[in-house]
Amino acid sequence: MKKYTKDNIPIELIEAAELIAENKLKKAEPILRDYLKDDPLDVNAMKLLADIGIKFRAYKDAGYLLSRALDLSPEYDQARLSYANLLYKRQLPFEALEQISILLEKDKDNIQYLTLKAVNLALANQHDNALEIFEIIIKDKEVVNNQLHLSYGHTLRAVGRLDEAIESYKNAISSQVGYGEAYWSLANLKTFDFTETDINEIKLLLNNKDCKIDDYYHLLFALGKAEEDANNFESSMAAYVKGNTVRSKQVPWDSKGFSLECDEIIEFFSDDVFVKLKGVGDKNSDPIFVVGLPRSGSTLIEQILSSHSLVEGTTELQNIIALSRKIANKKNSNSKSEYPSALESMKKSEFKEMGSAYIKNTLDQRVTDKPYFIDKMPNNFIHIGLIHLILPNAKIIDARRNPMDCCFSCYKQLFGSGQGFTYSQNRIGNYYLDYLKIMDHWDKVLPNKVHRVIYENMVENTEEEIKKLLEYCQLDFEENCLSFYKTKRTVRTPSSEQVRQPIYKKGVGQWEYFNTWLDPLKETLRME
Repeated sequence: MKKYTKDNIPIELIEAAELIAENKLKKAEPILRDYLKDDPLDVNAMKLLADIGIKFRAYKDAGYLLSRALDLSPEYDQARLSYANLLYKRQLPFEALEQISILLEKDKDNIQYLTLKAVNLALANQHDNALEIFEIIIKDKEVVNNQLHLSYGHTLRAVGRLDEAIESYKNAISSQVGYGEAYWSLANLKTFDFTETDINEIKLLLNNKDCKIDDYYHLLFALGKAEEDANNFESSMAAYVKGNTVRSKQVPWDSKGFSLECDEIIEFFSDDVFVKLKGVGDKNSDPIFVVGLPRSGSTLIEQILSSHSLVEGTTELQNIIALSRKIANKKNSNSKSEYPSALESMKKSEFKEMGSAYIKNTLDQRVTDKPYFIDKMPNNFIHIGLIHLILPNAKIIDARRNPMDCCFSCYKQLFGSGQGFTYSQNRIGNYYLDYLKIMDHWDKVLPNKVHRVIYENMVENTEEEIKKLLEYCQLDFEENCLSFYKTKRTVRTPSSEQVRQPIYKKGVGQWEYFNTWLDPLKETLRME
């Protein structure tokens, strides 16, 4: 690794570092790219450029740069730390933990390394181990750090220690750095009641000219929820509209592009394809996929099934989406996707290999010896054809909710990452229509493959719907599935506290309170 002193640091690296510090990443990026053309072995420049790539979610390019830097300089700890952060952002906790263990061998008490280890353990469904580390850092080492309290609160929430989670979120607020996410975390519990004092404090922070953009939109979504709970629906909608407007500029979404993608998948996965490829794939029957839109009742279905003695709930697994991207083989954002067309030229044996790889790669997320497990990635609805080809015996459940309730619930939800289709009424309406279009196609070409659970039916006829669900999954009825809210397990979605309560009707028809301001959504859904 090239060693620099204050007298010989290349002017390009100084300039780029200053621009990065000022958050002028688009100006820093070309400087570093040009510099690396002249000095392709400078690992410091690789690391700086990779950090920019991570900010822009260009994870593939960033991963290549950091892997190259570590090949050239294995002792470059800052590059390894960036690589571990990248793996965490890509939701690859086990790979991240390997990198963190190398760092901790050198510095076992490093707070930054320990914190990153804890959040990756939580992501890997090892919440008890994560909590041990958080408690060492916070209580024994008495570290005061906003993000640390937030991550600790998220982990406490996942295991159902709600009072301690609230305390942790309040500790994060008191630090006055990144307080927006802390307020939103309280709102996102769905069961926390903001006081009038809390609401006034949020409004004061929103009017502070020094409020950073990340805090700003988090506060707006929190204010929307607080005003909604207080039945101040006009004020609530104003906050939701402004929050979505701000967030939509940060998280782009191409509605036309997604619709074309759905059309290509529908055209490819014809009756002929399934006849031609009948019998391929791994015959393993362990997975139960729950698909649909976010906020459609999928967490409720997962909680019911996970209350069965033979079924383990995991989380929203990235494996199928990652596989589709691998098949797509896109070199950059402008290159043509090879998914799903590349499936046509694959050998039949490859489908079994892909199914076996899915089973093997999800083993890390399974912490019990139960024979069945749930993959609750909602966006997998677009990949049902692929799932059927690689795992023909997998069960697939479509969680469906009234379109206005579902779309509006998505619209007022601030997601941790991705889900750009939710941040405008037109976006979410068009996405819902594409979802219906592709699900209709799967019903035609794969009849009886998908079991549909209508949320409103589950609320009205809970026992009957649960029995139908278990029958589809070829599971014997168990009383625990009726008292699912008593099941103790980790839940990491926005519905975590709601599924720890008996089913209630409050979630049905909530959009009607906001009817006056939802014309764009109604028009998009053609409900006028």
